[in-house]
Formats: sequence, structure tokens, C-alpha cells
Amino acid sequence: MRKALAPHAAAPTLQRCVARGFTLIEVMIVVAIVAILAAVAIPSYRDYILRGQLIDATTLLSTFRGNMERYFQDNRTYLATGAFNPPCAAAIPVAQRTQGNFILTCGALTANTYTLVATGSNATAGFVYAVTETDQRSTTSVGGSWPTPVPNTCWVVKRGQAC
Repeated sequence: MRKALAPHAAAPTLQRCVARGFTLIEVMIVVAIVAILAAVAIPSYRDYILRGQLIDATTLLSTFRGNMERYFQDNRTYLATGAFNPPCAAAIPVAQRTQGNFILTCGALTANTYTLVATGSNATAGFVYAVTETDQRSTTSVGGSWPTPVPNTCWVVKRGQAC
């Protein structure tokens, strides 16, 4: 024989309150970790980008130095001869003497010597590089907090670089 099931009375059920989400402390820890990572990563990234832009100056100087030497081979002087102007002469448009953020100028141009100077602007403001006819390279000044190398016999393209 089967027993009849007694109807159950509505028994009170205990519902647990389940916490969802993050506590304030957990969020603050994550924010602190992200801030520390950003404090290290952002300056390193800026230096990385700047180093890429400084290569424009060294490329510009090397290219024009080669052009000046070819001009000298043809004319036996670095000065203008007749209708022929040296590659970095003021008569050459600035657009042809510009690469990236650097503009090339000729300083101390004589029949047998020259100094090419690349001056930075915008993101590379404060950086000035030079090269002579004897391939003496120098970093005249550096922007930001970069130290100028001593002795100054190279093109500085990296923070803390020594010649």
C-alpha cells in the first residue's frame, strides 16, 4: 500500500546573497599596477620614437656629405662655380635640404672645407648635428634631458650614448 504524501507546508528557504563585482580595494590595486607600468612604459616609448626620428638627421648629413664630395670631384672646389651650385647652397630649395624634422644648412663653406649642420624642429627641437669634409661628426646640442657626449665625436642617437 502506498502512503499518501502529505502536502508540504511552505518552508522558508534561505537565500544566500552572492557578491558580484569587485571591491574598491581590488580596483585600486589594479589602478596602481597600471599606473606603475605606464610610468615606465611611456617615457621609454617616447625615447624609442625620438630615436627613430633622429636617424633622419644622420641620413641627411651622410647623403649630403656624399653629394658634396661628388661636387668637389667634379669642380675641385666646394664653392659655386659658374651656374653650378654645391648641394647645400642657399640657392637649393629648403624642401630639397629637409628630411623628417631636420633642415640642413652649410656653415663655414670655403673652397676646401665645409661644415654641414642638421637642425631639428618640432619633436626633435634642440637636436643639432654636424659633419665636416674630413668626416668629423659631432652632436652640437641635444634636446630634452639627454646628456651631450664627451668627447663630442659622434652623432648621439640614443639617450646616454657615449662616443
